[in-house]
Amino acid sequence: MTAKPSTKKVLGWIISFLAPYKKKVFFAGIALFLGSATWLALGQGIRLFIDSGFLSGESDTLSHLVGLMLAIVMVGCIATFFRAYLVTWLGERVSADIRLAVFNRLLSLSPHYFQEQRTGEIISRFTADATLLQTVVGMSLSMALRSSVTAFGGIIMMLFTSFKLAALALIAVPLVLAPIAIFGKKVKTLARDSQDKVADVGAHLDETLHEIHTVQSYTHEYQDRMLFGQRIASVMNAAESRIFYRSLLITVVMAFSLAAVTLVSWYGALQVVQNNISAGELTAFLFYAVMVASAVATLSAVIGDILRAVGASERMMELQFANDNLIKSQPANELSDNPNSTIEISNLCFSYPNDALSPVLQDINLTIKPGERVALVGPSGAGKSTLFQLLLRFYLPNSGYVSINSQDISQCSNESVRKQFAIVPQESVIFATSVFENVRYGRTDATLDEVKKACIAARADEFISSLSDGYETQLGERGTRLSGGQKQRIAIARAILSNRPILLLDEATSALDAVSESKVQQALDNLMQGRTSIIIAHRLATVRNVDRILLIENGTISASGSHDYLVANNETYRKLAELQLLT
Repeated sequence: MTAKPSTKKVLGWIISFLAPYKKKVFFAGIALFLGSATWLALGQGIRLFIDSGFLSGESDTLSHLVGLMLAIVMVGCIATFFRAYLVTWLGERVSADIRLAVFNRLLSLSPHYFQEQRTGEIISRFTADATLLQTVVGMSLSMALRSSVTAFGGIIMMLFTSFKLAALALIAVPLVLAPIAIFGKKVKTLARDSQDKVADVGAHLDETLHEIHTVQSYTHEYQDRMLFGQRIASVMNAAESRIFYRSLLITVVMAFSLAAVTLVSWYGALQVVQNNISAGELTAFLFYAVMVASAVATLSAVIGDILRAVGASERMMELQFANDNLIKSQPANELSDNPNSTIEISNLCFSYPNDALSPVLQDINLTIKPGERVALVGPSGAGKSTLFQLLLRFYLPNSGYVSINSQDISQCSNESVRKQFAIVPQESVIFATSVFENVRYGRTDATLDEVKKACIAARADEFISSLSDGYETQLGERGTRLSGGQKQRIAIARAILSNRPILLLDEATSALDAVSESKVQQALDNLMQGRTSIIIAHRLATVRNVDRILLIENGTISASGSHDYLVANNETYRKLAELQLLT
């Protein structure tokens, strides 16, 4: 994550999302000021109502003043409606725009970023924090602005009504502002801590539910209940501290505000008795004093929500501006499309960013011709999957280069590089949508006929046709309705349909039974026709017929050749073959 941004930067970031809606912000501001002005004018109406109507005994004047006050109330209500509607709309819109901006950023981050972060925590930030921000922008911020305008206007009207009383009341202002300054920072810190702990709960829940089969298979329910309970208790402890300081802030501010109003009322009553001010002026002054006190109390109440929103915004900003060295170095050059792609890897060395002293690949030199089938074999952790990640430009090499058709991919954009590859991973990715949408994920303009042809080639049509809704069948989260072999054939159909020149197969049949493996292998043979194919395999039987097998050990290519050649000339490979009864 990036360093924590300052409150000033956070507020500037939020305002930047309001910028496209200047007209609505303007009219919301007009409605806010108009509403506040009408409620302030009501105080003068009350003064006239008492001095010129009630005390004078003139019924006609009294009736006119009542009509005037009703008109003021009506204008205030209409202005309040427009303010509430526009500000709430802005809150919803800003929250939606922030989610879009952060999601766009997340999609551009390299896989390494997500390996270092917990998905559940990111989801918590994306949902709970954005929802909190929506509530604050759409409600709390509006209340804070209205209260600020009302308090300022009320103080002006207090000075206009009685300078002496206003001066006495203003003595209490530092006493009211001091708690906000003292407790505000504490509330903000505790709010951030509380949100971090809520995110931790979300991460634990996400992890537990996604691995529910393992949890229940190992009868780990009791332990997980205890762990989850501890996290909930941690959330409650953080919340209790935040609630305590926020409640203390509200109480102290209200106490000072109401004490000031009470003292001013007493002094004002003495002034009326001494005929220094009229009863109407005192009533109007008290109306404004109560209005200011109420506004300050509201400010003290919503300041906690606003500070929580600042904490939520900090966490959202950390996602939007997350550091990713790969993005910083992404050039604008495009890798040219060529169905006959030659891959060249020269003097390539690589270590992962968080473990720079442990090289994963060292001095790799390799040329793969168009249409060639090359298998990568070797022990786990030798660097086979890492090589795939470098080809896909998920990482950049520490030294050396990877080129496709004589173009260094480090000088080409991610999109243009990745469009050259179709991949079938060991664990096929199935999205919670229909068969049709899953297959055409790599080519979203494909028609149903094209999808069906790809599924027939992948030997997936035979089971798709038996599903309840055929190609429109919803497959559920992570394809829970399909077997492992069926998922693989969907993934192979996806790769066939994408029609990309280079194919990456990562242990595509390793987890399948014999029947499923046979069907998937036939589908893979169809897929590899005419394509440059690179295959990671632990089961040597699946790669006996490739053009070349590369043995990778300790991050280097230690041997290269056909299956028979390596059995005869390389002891490590021969032992692997013997273990699998392939000699």
